Amino acid sequence: MTAATTGGSRPLIGITGYLSEAAWGVWRQRAALIPQLYVDAVTRAGGTAVLLPAQSDGAAGLLDRIDGLLLAGGPDIDPARYGADPHPSTDPPHELRDAWEWALLTGALERDLPVLGVCRGLQVLNVAHGGDLIQHLPEQLGDEGHRIAPATYHQQAVTIQAGSRLGRILGPTAKVPCYHHQAVGRLGDGLRATAWSQDRSIEALERPDRRFVLGVQWHPEADPADLRLFEALVQTSSRKETSA
Repeated sequence: MTAATTGGSRPLIGITGYLSEAAWGVWRQRAALIPQLYVDAVTRAGGTAVLLPAQSDGAAGLLDRIDGLLLAGGPDIDPARYGADPHPSTDPPHELRDAWEWALLTGALERDLPVLGVCRGLQVLNVAHGGDLIQHLPEQLGDEGHRIAPATYHQQAVTIQAGSRLGRILGPTAKVPCYHHQAVGRLGDGLRATAWSQDRSIEALERPDRRFVLGVQWHPEADPADLRLFEALVQTSSRKETSA
C-alpha cells in the first residue's frame, strides 16, 4: 500500500540522484546524492522526498512503494542511447544512472505514476520515447544563452502552450532558471512540446495520455519562491485514481 492510499499521509516522491565524488568530514568518496533544493521543494509542496540511488536492479520494487517520480537534473545522457556519436562537449557516459532512470521511467509509465522531469529528466523522457537531443546548443544558436557561466542559473522567458497541463499550472508565460547546453531535437513518440524559449528551443514536454508526465528543461527547484510544479506533482501523486 502506498502513501497515497493510506488517507492523509504525505505522498512519497522518489527522486533520482547523482553518482559523484563528494566530501564529508575527513572522507572524500564516490557518493549517491541529490541537491537539497529538490528535497526542500518536495517537502514544502507537501510530499516526502525519498532518494532513489542508481543501482543495477530493484526499480520495480521501489515503484510499488512510491507515489510519484522526480527525474532530477545531472550529466548528459549517453548519446549511444539515441544512436549518435558523442560531441566533444558531451559529458562522459554515466551508464549506471542512465540504465536506472530508464527502468524507473518505464515502470512509472506502466503504472501511470506521476512523473516530473527536470532538465536532464526532460531529456531522459524524450530519449526514452525514441527522440534525440541537440548535443551542444551554442553550436546551433551561436551563443551561450542557456548556460551563461559555470554554476550560474540564467533567467529566461518561456512561452507556454494554452490548454496544456503546464499552461494550467504556470499560465501563458514564465521566467525560469536555466542551466543546460543540450536540448530536445527530434520529439519522442507520444510526447507533446508545450513550452519554448525565445530562440524556439523546446523547454517543456508532456505525455497527454498519462495522469501527469511532464518534463521541463529548466530548474524549478532553483526558485524556492515558486513551488507550483512540485505542488502539482505532489497533488497528483496524492490521488488514488489511475488510468492504467
